Amino acid sequence: MCARPRAASLATETSSTLAGVQGERPILIAYDGSEPARAAVREAGALFAPARALVLTVWEPGLSQVMLTPDPLGMGGTMMPYNPDVARDVERASEEHAQQIAQDGARLAREVDLDSQAITAEDNLTPQDAIVAAAEEHEARAIVIGSRGLRGLKSKLLGSTSAHVLHHALCPVVVVRHPDDHNAQA
Repeated sequence: MCARPRAASLATETSSTLAGVQGERPILIAYDGSEPARAAVREAGALFAPARALVLTVWEPGLSQVMLTPDPLGMGGTMMPYNPDVARDVERASEEHAQQIAQDGARLAREVDLDSQAITAEDNLTPQDAIVAAAEEHEARAIVIGSRGLRGLKSKLLGSTSAHVLHHALCPVVVVRHPDDHNAQA
């Protein structure tokens, strides 16, 4: 699990000459295709190449259960009648879209000399929890995640994925700050 390295493997984990060895625990890069996520992949390459990397995209199952159609009066939406075929197609499309995003991130990771693999995870609770759970499941030695640079009310309403991961992961977390973080005022 995403835990502290075992004492017997500590020297192996920290040896730069062994980076990229097949048996090495991977780093996990949270990737949603956004510019902050792309920056996180580039920074992961700068810090960890040629390490193994899992590029994770989280997707939300069950979206087909809450599909809305526009209200003819423009006052919101109404629930579409449930159709199992449509629901199955929406689920499949959501998962395939997540796989495409993860593959894009893995391609970008290979460009910065990481030995990368695209993976996806279902968001059964929150994206943050899915990231932490995937890191534990794959015994990641570190998580790399971008920061969107949300401030003020937006940050309070939307929450911070990177802050949640930072506080809940059992392994080290590298948060790559959004360029606007350097210029934004609190």
